[in-house]
Amino acid sequence: MKANKQTRLSYTTQAQEIVDQLSLEEKVYLMSGRVSMEEMLEDFKVRHYNWRPYPAGGNERLGVPELKFVDGPRGVVSGNSTCFPVSMARGAAFDPALEERIGRAIGQEVRAQGGNFFGGVCVNLPYNPGWGRSQEVYGEESFHLGAMGAALVKGVQQENVIACVKHFAFNSMEWARFKVSVLADKRTEREVFFPHFKDCLDAGAASVMSAYNLYHGVHCGHSDYLLNQVLKEEWDFDGFVVSDFAWGIKDTVEAGNGGMDVEMCHTKFFGDKLVDAVKDGQVSEEKINQAALRIVRTLLAFDEADNDTYDKDLIVSQEHIALALEAAEKSMTLMQNEDHVLPFSKTGTKRIAIIGALGEKGNIGDHGSSRVFPPYIVTPLEGIKRLLPDAEVVFDNGEDVERAKQLASSVDAVVFVAGYDHDDEGESVTNEDADLKAGGDRQSSLGLHAKDIELINAVGPVNRQSVAVLIGGNMIMIEEWKQSVSAILMAYYPGMEGGTAIARTLFGEVNPGGKLPFVVPTSEDHLPQVDWDASEIKYEYYHGYTKLEKEGITPALPYGFGLSYTQFTLSDAHFKVEKDQIIATCQVQNTGKVTGDETVQLYVGFSQSKVDRPVKVLRGFKRITLAPGQQETVEIACPIEKMKWYNPSTGGWELEAMDYEVFIGNSSDSQDLMQGSIRL
Repeated sequence: MKANKQTRLSYTTQAQEIVDQLSLEEKVYLMSGRVSMEEMLEDFKVRHYNWRPYPAGGNERLGVPELKFVDGPRGVVSGNSTCFPVSMARGAAFDPALEERIGRAIGQEVRAQGGNFFGGVCVNLPYNPGWGRSQEVYGEESFHLGAMGAALVKGVQQENVIACVKHFAFNSMEWARFKVSVLADKRTEREVFFPHFKDCLDAGAASVMSAYNLYHGVHCGHSDYLLNQVLKEEWDFDGFVVSDFAWGIKDTVEAGNGGMDVEMCHTKFFGDKLVDAVKDGQVSEEKINQAALRIVRTLLAFDEADNDTYDKDLIVSQEHIALALEAAEKSMTLMQNEDHVLPFSKTGTKRIAIIGALGEKGNIGDHGSSRVFPPYIVTPLEGIKRLLPDAEVVFDNGEDVERAKQLASSVDAVVFVAGYDHDDEGESVTNEDADLKAGGDRQSSLGLHAKDIELINAVGPVNRQSVAVLIGGNMIMIEEWKQSVSAILMAYYPGMEGGTAIARTLFGEVNPGGKLPFVVPTSEDHLPQVDWDASEIKYEYYHGYTKLEKEGITPALPYGFGLSYTQFTLSDAHFKVEKDQIIATCQVQNTGKVTGDETVQLYVGFSQSKVDRPVKVLRGFKRITLAPGQQETVEIACPIEKMKWYNPSTGGWELEAMDYEVFIGNSSDSQDLMQGSIRL
């Protein structure tokens, strides 16, 4: 299996023999992207970015294949491919096995589109949910990010595609990403922002992409500390590092010495400039030899795929469409359901109103580098019409509030569709070489647009058979309007089959089992404050649910929260230490009337610690499906290694000898958890 590091290392001798035969120019060529800035910008404007795999390197003389880059993560950007829900939605599914299956499907489509390199394992941690690209990651929690990212890595690499983990490190804002220097102390770096990257590398990821931003004043693409010391030396990473595209490195010598292996996607600072730097003695040829070995070894290890098995018929196959729908359905997160308004009755709903402009929009997320181009998109309106062919489904864009109120009063049920699209949040491409604005960070508010709040508050109370379906890539504030509707369903950006999943969930053909991969506060002030145009910013140790818990603030909804159309009873919790791991078990029973999914979560607390640590952190989770009356014993194990703290004075990880609180339940709220204690 190519995800196995030891298998890749077995190619070292063969790779070294090849590198020994290469001239300096040929070795540097391996390190060089081959798509010009003009070609890339033309692709953005005429076809679409990355419509074909972008090549780099290769050596035909000695049989070294090209690196053929395909972006992600909600599917394959090249061509017209299957569009899965965004990673944040898949994070809400809390299902690594599902994510691994998605990885395999993506890997198959990368190969079928002619690629061998997937640049779509995005695990940056959103310090604040306003980050425009946070839809590309799985949530706010490092442990969860690592588990989900590792699953995607495994799936992609099972299909002989190199998985690239990005963006190392601290890339959590858009508007300022080319200029901002991020600061963090050592514990924040090691305990909060690094672990999920290492989890992905431990799962076998063969490539890493550097970040645009600076860290402690040094461009990440030049950072000897990040790329050489941490990645390659401390973590013993065997693969290669690529720059973020076009603007990821700024200087030939700094990048060459700093550990950059491949300049993507075009050559601006490597190529002839790097050859000259070596000849002038500014970059040692040994650095070039090391990069060449890493590149050749990895490409050889992944070149054994029989491309004949990756037929074009795999692209947007019925199997992959069904997987996209399954992922969308499993991500649906029921945030509120007063008086059990949902699910709506299929037989009792003769006339239904869909209100809000997003109701008829094919809204799959950002229009930046992660944009996928599926052959079709099912809108919420289309999904409901297809599910209810005999009902009258009336759409209203919500612009005229009085008209919407009259409509709401005349129907059996009301579905508001509100939130964001690519104009509100997404990747920002603004630089000296380009002016392609696509979204950016959410600068004004983390809530709905004012007109949507006004609409829901005015129209919602008219008909209590009402639900607000939220579309967006991260947390959306609900305090200003939640009392005006009976139910709230978070749909994220649900992919090409999103409208189908929304409809099936609203009408009970699917029981929502998603869990919030972020905390929902009652005030934005409870979150870390960010200047989205900063030249320098310090990331502190606490963010998200750990910050609120540390400060004793009750959120609107806790991390890991999600309702169901059935009820689950959790009981009989037991905790023990066995060998090198903590094991938690409990009984889970479906005490309701319909089959449903529950995600059991393990948290560990540190109240006895002599250093400043969170109240508790997630350290395991498992999603299960239970029929009515069915009971199952759930066991969750976590390595003791994950209990350690980083001691900056010794430069190492240490395990405190003390009593640790352990919790098992179905959200981070203490009321939803059973507590025990273990001694380590």
